[in-house]
Amino acid sequence: MKNYSDRDLNAILAYFSVAEKEYTFNPLTDGYINDTFLVFEDSAPRYILQRVNHKVFKNISGVMNNINHALRNLTAPDYSKINLVETKAGKEYLELHSDSSDYWRMMTYIDESTAHNTTSDPKIAFEAGRIIGKFHLLLENEDAENYVDTIPRFHDLELRKQQFETALTTAATKKKEVAKSAIDFTHEILSVLEKINPSAQPVRICHNDTKLNNILFSRETGKALCLIDLDTLMTGRFLFDFGDAVRTIVNTAPEDEKDHSKITFEKELFEAFVDGLAVNKSMFSKKETETMPWGAVLMPFLHGIRALTDYLNGNIYYKVAYENQNLDRCLSLFDFTRKTLDEMEYMEEVVRGKLG
Repeated sequence: MKNYSDRDLNAILAYFSVAEKEYTFNPLTDGYINDTFLVFEDSAPRYILQRVNHKVFKNISGVMNNINHALRNLTAPDYSKINLVETKAGKEYLELHSDSSDYWRMMTYIDESTAHNTTSDPKIAFEAGRIIGKFHLLLENEDAENYVDTIPRFHDLELRKQQFETALTTAATKKKEVAKSAIDFTHEILSVLEKINPSAQPVRICHNDTKLNNILFSRETGKALCLIDLDTLMTGRFLFDFGDAVRTIVNTAPEDEKDHSKITFEKELFEAFVDGLAVNKSMFSKKETETMPWGAVLMPFLHGIRALTDYLNGNIYYKVAYENQNLDRCLSLFDFTRKTLDEMEYMEEVVRGKLG
């Protein structure tokens, strides 16, 4: 994250339709992509300010189009509404031209909300399932034609395979030696996952990054409030959102955990999560319920192969705190991939029993 002073950030806020006063800021560092700040007015949190990483999200207008369309529908008595704060020029985001273009947006902050990177609480797992189901229910009748595929083939296994193989041809020999076990595992699991055909599933407007810390919860009640970080919101298949949620809810270890004995598949949390989805189970087709367990294998593997590819390419996509962090992420994700694959029959039984 670039260092921004309060003075710098107040100068950016001056472009938005908010009261003109001196604000204070607290950087939020959990995200890998954007620079995010909590904005305080008179010591109380009021807004979220973000610099959108346009090197990752190249189609900023498409991203903001998708978010704007979705937010119009993402409101209900049991789903908290987030609003975009327009610029004084009436735009949904700000483009600043200097040495390089910067893109900024503001959103309202939901008071007394919190997020969790991991959980051991079945109530949190249940609420995560419920709010993800509600998110899809609220967007179920949206016209896919109104949404832009801002990252084409985002969860396309064939594309990630091609990128991985390209990285292998250009990576330094030393990097390939260090990553040998991950490279071997990649080749093994690619052959296993060839049987998955997401294109046979119904098209939905998906979040496409439903990790647990992209869900806000009430500090007071523990209820899930809404999904955040909507940059990847576009068309997709439900097994993507199912699998991404499972990888961060059912595994209680951090994403880059080096001690793989701490990486577990917690069956109680899995069942609680599926119970949460079952609140809105009538929306799921038979094809979707049949493939959800494969999503739990596919998504940690996809994130793992992307982290491995980025490591081989010299860490140009994800933020890293140290040289081998992407490799650590990859190895952790691959370990969980193996553990979900070992639980396929169990997952199929649970999903069939609760959602079938």
